[in-house]
Amino acid sequence: MIRLNKYLASAGIASRRKCDDLIMVGKVRVNGEIITQLGVRVDETRDVVEFEERPVKPTEQLVYILLNKPAEVVTTVADEHNRPTVIELINYNTRIFPVGRLDYRSTGALLLTNDGELSNLLIHPRYKVKKVYNVLLDKRIRPIDLYHFEHGIMLDGKKTMPCNAREIRIVDNCSLLEIEMREGRNRQIRRMMRELGYEVEELDRISFANLSITGLQRGQWRHLTKEELNHLKAEVSNGVER
Repeated sequence: MIRLNKYLASAGIASRRKCDDLIMVGKVRVNGEIITQLGVRVDETRDVVEFEERPVKPTEQLVYILLNKPAEVVTTVADEHNRPTVIELINYNTRIFPVGRLDYRSTGALLLTNDGELSNLLIHPRYKVKKVYNVLLDKRIRPIDLYHFEHGIMLDGKKTMPCNAREIRIVDNCSLLEIEMREGRNRQIRRMMRELGYEVEELDRISFANLSITGLQRGQWRHLTKEELNHLKAEVSNGVER
């Protein structure tokens, strides 16, 4: 007997945390009965589990894909506004889902997988997975504001974690920054910069959990190598010690 969210994650539906959301909105049935309560356990060998009225079973072959996401593509499995999604962009023959999010306008490194367990670890705040971004602002950043950005500012009543940020060059009198952080609140960089009086013109994630998009054109994707997968799992393991 295993928890229903773990069963769904093993079937490649989403991370365990996202599967909890899907359960609560009534998208999951067990033996024909809609389940909305968290913590339900199922028997893998006997119970029939359905997601959106289709039977699902844990997958045997795990898939790990790195995408260089283009702008104006939604980081989700489906979009109610019929905008193009990263799933449609890859058009893979196995159910996969994105690990975390990049907003509609943002570009860069995005991991997609059907490994719900690993996905859950990578997006959990406890493990502090490293993400590196190139960020173009609408003007030059003042040194004092760069200091505040690095040392944390208040968002939603909670101070952001310290991070690393540096100005790497000037583009048309606007600052291009490299930002490394281990926190992942919703639209965090854009919101932090807005609090400091700046707008983000371009945001490109060049690395996620040490997975680099070097060599991948916008919209291109590839499978992770065995070495990259080992490093990815090590990144999560090391996060426990931070």
